[in-house]
Amino acid sequence: MEPFGTLAATVVPLRLANVDTDQLQPGRFLRKPRSDGYDNYLFHDLRRNEDGSMREDFPLNQPQYQSAEILVADRNFGGGSSREGAVYALADAGFRCVIAASFGDIFRSNCAKNGVLPVELPIEAIEKIWEMAEADPSAPLTVDLATQTVRLANDPETFGFEIDPFVKECLMEGKDDIDLTLAHSETLSAFERSYGQDFPWRTPTG
Repeated sequence: MEPFGTLAATVVPLRLANVDTDQLQPGRFLRKPRSDGYDNYLFHDLRRNEDGSMREDFPLNQPQYQSAEILVADRNFGGGSSREGAVYALADAGFRCVIAASFGDIFRSNCAKNGVLPVELPIEAIEKIWEMAEADPSAPLTVDLATQTVRLANDPETFGFEIDPFVKECLMEGKDDIDLTLAHSETLSAFERSYGQDFPWRTPTG
């Protein structure tokens, strides 16, 4: 997992509330291998017309937002089912940070486990970010995890955000659940050896 420090990047303004995980990654695509590129399914049904053509008015389809690494939405982003594929789709599309007025709890946790920083800000701050991105799509937004602040390119004001200290540490060090487990590999190996010695009849030999 890539460590997250300070991200200065452009923004996709998504003026939508109650975007659930089925809208982020429709369930019919979950059986697809991730190697297919989950970014192909991100907002699949919202981005398309009934005939399958791309909607020109959907922000992610607009050329000025193609290189954005920060997605800024309204309240209750990522509610619904617990599917981790919704975060895979965002990460595969190049998003390192999602900012919203509130998040689904499981979605927030899945983000952090996949190197995507979820930032909760008041709607007043989000409105300012939307306005900046719409007025100048090339204007960067700076998200500093160390200081837990967000700064607009055209405004000296900064917005602070809260994050669990353990989640912050994992993101800054680029450690996912596998890395955390492997950090205890010597202890685990020692347990396996002693367990095999103490209970040989319960230890597989093949």
